[in-house]
Amino acid sequence: MIVLGIETSCDETAAAIVGPLGVGSDIIHSQAIHTEYGGVVPELASRAHAEKVVVAVRAALTKAGVERPDAVAATAGPGLVGAVLVGLSHGRALAAGWGVPFLAVNHLEAHLLAPLLDNPAPAFPFLSLVVSGGHTALYLARDVGDYTVLAQTIDDAAGEAYDKVARMMGLGYPGGPAIDRLAGQGNPTAVDFPRPRVRALQRTSRRGVQLQRGPLDMSFSGLKTAVRSHVQGPCPASPPDIAASFQAAVVDVLLDRIQRAVRQTGVNRVAIGGGVAANSALRQRLAELPGVQAFVPPRSRCTDNGAMIAQCGRLRLLRGQRDPLSVSARSGWAPGE
Repeated sequence: MIVLGIETSCDETAAAIVGPLGVGSDIIHSQAIHTEYGGVVPELASRAHAEKVVVAVRAALTKAGVERPDAVAATAGPGLVGAVLVGLSHGRALAAGWGVPFLAVNHLEAHLLAPLLDNPAPAFPFLSLVVSGGHTALYLARDVGDYTVLAQTIDDAAGEAYDKVARMMGLGYPGGPAIDRLAGQGNPTAVDFPRPRVRALQRTSRRGVQLQRGPLDMSFSGLKTAVRSHVQGPCPASPPDIAASFQAAVVDVLLDRIQRAVRQTGVNRVAIGGGVAANSALRQRLAELPGVQAFVPPRSRCTDNGAMIAQCGRLRLLRGQRDPLSVSARSGWAPGE
């Protein structure tokens, strides 16, 4: 089955073809317009997607030599609803016009399953760390659609912390690549930033909402505050040392949760995905982690891309799933729901 995948959840307009032989094409248009605002502006993102989605899809089809795919998959959430609707609407229209099946893809599930595109690919069950600007969670993946959340952030996502620290340091947006480059020139032990732990919690709020925190959950808000206090203090370290020390703290927290999850589950196959998975320190240190079989995707497949959407849709389509063309966008959507 040859599947066209379309991704427009945030600030990348992407389209790809994935079939039995793997990735036939993977086209990505990154939106540079948000740089001057220091973050993604939803309305601008939606307009840029509307301008580029047709171009991206045509390029993906042409590069793969495909006139009509066997099915279409498009991101339906989570993400910026206006942006998601652009790709979702285009995907539904193409499926209707071609008369082929359609699959609405969960963006996070696509990141989670993206390592299955690589060779070698992890066998089920495996642990998958999805870490980006909007999400940070560690999953136990038993099969396609069968996931358990082992850990998640209770406040800032790791990528969000990167962006905020980069803004404090005047490094611009996006912050992840800028801090990663600067950290390569610094000493990761120069500043002793905290490695936050989260207390397990289970209680009912005043509004009757069940509040739960697991022992593996993460928090990056306090780390971000510690960096701000240091940067604004009387004797801050050099920018490279601050960047390297901050990055070391983030990676320490992520690797700590991975190691504890491996001990808890007995599963030592670990994959990573999401924008922060492109971070050089995380990639290197995960690969060196004792007792862990690491699956680290190419950097091009860490950021939002159409190949992961096509792959996720294809796996579900091969299991007999189909979605009606009336399916709508979802701003919040847990993998496996």
